[in-house]
Amino acid sequence: MAENRHQTLGLTDQDVLEMYETMVMARKIDERMWLLNRSGKIPFVISCQGQEAAQVGAAFALDRKKDYALPYYRDMGVVLAFGMTAKQLMLSGFAKAEDPNSGGRQMPGHFGQKVNRIVTGSSPVTTQVPHAVGIALAGRMEKKDIVTFVTFGEGSSNQGDFHEGANFASVHKLPVIFMCENNKYAISVPYEKQVACEKISDRAVGYGMPGVTVDGNDPLEVYAAVKEAADRGRRGEGPTLVEAVSYRLTPHSSDDDDRSYRGQDEVSEAKKKDPILTFASYLKETGVLTEEKEKEILDQIMKVVNEATDYAENAPYAEAESALKYVYAE
Repeated sequence: MAENRHQTLGLTDQDVLEMYETMVMARKIDERMWLLNRSGKIPFVISCQGQEAAQVGAAFALDRKKDYALPYYRDMGVVLAFGMTAKQLMLSGFAKAEDPNSGGRQMPGHFGQKVNRIVTGSSPVTTQVPHAVGIALAGRMEKKDIVTFVTFGEGSSNQGDFHEGANFASVHKLPVIFMCENNKYAISVPYEKQVACEKISDRAVGYGMPGVTVDGNDPLEVYAAVKEAADRGRRGEGPTLVEAVSYRLTPHSSDDDDRSYRGQDEVSEAKKKDPILTFASYLKETGVLTEEKEKEILDQIMKVVNEATDYAENAPYAEAESALKYVYAE
């Protein structure tokens, strides 16, 4: 039997099975959304494929009953772990009235759900970073024991919002976890054309916070780094920058053709490290997952995804008269 890394981290077999199920759920919802998009049923997909391990590993390291998540547009794994459902995500894909993010007003990927402390994201990238810092400051002023967790891509780590947020959080020693999901491409621009330093985490020193780079395909490695960052934040030691390095297995979005800027052999090579496959094989080696259990999980997830798709496709659209609701004061 392989070395049992998860128990060393204080995770039970049940915990890691749940992590795996959440990763597979994110992947299957995403794959279904591509099919729906290609058949003309939903307008847009911005994918989590290849990044589920980083998202789910990180979310499981937080207190999902009280911490705040400020996800970026790929974070289906994060929002599922924080309590969103397949049905709710499908409602947002189909832009139906019941969509919890925006009542069908926003494109998919603009996650937001008050009840689960998932703070609404915006289309301009990285605007969620100063928001996460502000929530951490408010939490401190109200003497609440909360950590804020915010994610962004390596391309958007070049935006002013990231630098201002990181600087402010460090100066005030706020409990913020900045997690960069480095998937190697800012839309079509490869890493080496966007950033001069070797690692995004190298930037942390300029703000006086610790920075760590982890294998984003390994949910346990991400879990350990984010758990340590959360513990630091709760002890009043300030923010941490975590860089989770993975690879985007799909085009940037359903409107992108990635063949124009990267070779398909590169993508095929990356698929060998697909976190869904590598984590499943770890769970089998440690005796947590069997072939039967794996099939049972997949069957159950596909049943949920099918039901969610049917429900959302048949759900009503918002009334036309409500178009300006939440836009102007009434």
